[in-house]
Amino acid sequence: MSQVPLNAPPNIGKPVLLLLLLLVLGVSSCSTIYTVDAGERGIVLTWGSVTKVVDDGLHVKLPYVQTVRIVDVRTRKAHAPAQAASSDMQRVGTEVALNYHLDPTKLEEIYTKTGLDIERTLIDPRIQEVVKAVVAKYQADKLLALREGVKSEIEQSLKISLAPYHVLVEAVQITDFKFSEQYDAAIEAKQTAEQNAQKAKNDLERIKVEAEQKIATAQAEAEAIRIQSEAIKAQGGAGYVQLKAIEKWDGKLPTYQGSGPVPFLDVGK
Repeated sequence: MSQVPLNAPPNIGKPVLLLLLLLVLGVSSCSTIYTVDAGERGIVLTWGSVTKVVDDGLHVKLPYVQTVRIVDVRTRKAHAPAQAASSDMQRVGTEVALNYHLDPTKLEEIYTKTGLDIERTLIDPRIQEVVKAVVAKYQADKLLALREGVKSEIEQSLKISLAPYHVLVEAVQITDFKFSEQYDAAIEAKQTAEQNAQKAKNDLERIKVEAEQKIATAQAEAEAIRIQSEAIKAQGGAGYVQLKAIEKWDGKLPTYQGSGPVPFLDVGK
């Protein structure tokens, strides 16, 4: 009958192996399951090469063999400052905000050809290029007056420029154009001169109207005098005037000192 040595170590090999196996299986199962949220897509890479693009939902991948890049295909906003020169060689600065999204059906091509750093590699350079080309068509003072038209032209040009890269432009916003301090001062001086000229013109028109009104009043008064004179002549001249004076007399004789008859005063004057 065999005896077990009292100092022999316990047999723990099988439990340890089983535990390690369970850990490996657990880690493997966790690494094979992944989720793509709504508004996103998953680019599946097998040994570093794109093999497929999956929609939102729960998916399984091969552990250690496949990796997944999650890409947001919802609307994004990119901001970029832009410097340009107008047709009259004035320095113009602005900032362009661009709303865009990636074409979900072209993610494999986007990832393979340009990568996912879209704003730095594609959008910012295109904004600079388009703004320079469009602003160069206008004089500086026209950029503000035709701001909406300039914005629409920049937006349309960006749509055309980014379309080959499957970047779909939704809308463009631009801040107010900024010019050099010298140009701003010149514009302010021009506006002041125009305002002063308009004020002088308005004053001249007012003076002219007032003068015409005075002439018209004087002419009306002269015409009234002429008509009255003609009427007096028609009624007998001096006799008519004397008659009108008698009609106005109240019957009282004026105070008179001296000899002779009391003269009759012409009260009609």
